[in-house]
Amino acid sequence: MPHASDTASETARAGSLPRLFVTKLVHFTKKLVRLFIRPMRGGDKGEGGVIVHPYRGYGSHTEAFIMGRVFRQPGRLMKWEKGGTARDLVDVTRRLVRHGVRDARVDIRLGATHATVTTDRDGYFHAHIDITHTLPAEATWHSVKLQVVSEDDAISTETEIYIPPASTDLIVISDIDDTVMYTGVANKLKMLYRLFMEKADQRTAFPGVAALYRALYGGAEGNRKRPMLYVSRGPWSIYEVLEMFFNMNRIPVGPILFLREWGMTLKRPWPRKAEDHKSDVICNMLSLYDTLPFILIGDSGQRDPEVYTEIVKMHPDRVRAIYIRKVDDDPERDAAIEALANEVRHAGCELILARDSVSIAEHALAKGYISEEGCEAVREDTHRQQQQ
Repeated sequence: MPHASDTASETARAGSLPRLFVTKLVHFTKKLVRLFIRPMRGGDKGEGGVIVHPYRGYGSHTEAFIMGRVFRQPGRLMKWEKGGTARDLVDVTRRLVRHGVRDARVDIRLGATHATVTTDRDGYFHAHIDITHTLPAEATWHSVKLQVVSEDDAISTETEIYIPPASTDLIVISDIDDTVMYTGVANKLKMLYRLFMEKADQRTAFPGVAALYRALYGGAEGNRKRPMLYVSRGPWSIYEVLEMFFNMNRIPVGPILFLREWGMTLKRPWPRKAEDHKSDVICNMLSLYDTLPFILIGDSGQRDPEVYTEIVKMHPDRVRAIYIRKVDDDPERDAAIEALANEVRHAGCELILARDSVSIAEHALAKGYISEEGCEAVREDTHRQQQQ
């Protein structure tokens, strides 16, 4: 028969679980709110007006691509000298009610290069700029000034574009969902929970993935500073979440997070298919950096192997390796991927189905894509994280 003290102890533990959950939920909610309102703490200083929310740009020494969105947002009715819950809630409301500005003219200046673009019906702009002056040869990040010239109350801002240095020897393009971070792509509800509810700490990253991407970034010499491009099926609204995730895990951010508009409406409440989005991004990068070879990284849970195989067929001899993270235990899926590996082998590419980051790192080391030190760091990080 259980002792009375044991029963009381179990009851206390059972009672503490809801309190612990509530405490974690409150903590997470505060972090999510701060992340959500971060754009509202920027250039408008609570006054409201028309602002540009830019994303990282990219390009070469002859052309650049910049994307962003123009918003009109209300100001705060009251002034707060310090932050607090009330101010946070006001800024949440300000972000919820702000809206994209249609047909706004955005002035873009990159050094001596100048261009003007117009926003679409949702306030987005996609600028393709021909660079008319010489940029510093080895600089990778270049400052760009943005100003909405069609609105009197517009607030200017700045962003950066990434241009690979002349020493770049290889470009890495990676999927994010279930390749870099756990999202459960095969399970839509789990994916949405992880994207919008879980905090962006190391427990959401695959073991060893940060060390692997740092090794690929550095190359065999350790200082290559290769472009690291990331593609996600997620919407632009999670841009800040992913950016925080990469920073917290010390994963090289590279130039861009290629996200997409989900295109959801009342008639079509689910996101559109992502295969074309990923294929288009990669083909555009192959065209932009037409003298450089590529490595593609994805996972077995969706159609990454099929999409990458088609790209290799369309662009033979441009893709050195395809790394597919194995995220399931389906023998039929393994066989299908092996068949794809045989197809790309004829185009001078290797497709590797890997269970962990170490397997990818060891192949990359054997091919001279990363250093021995980088590979050892992947082994150590993977082992340490698996023990946690």
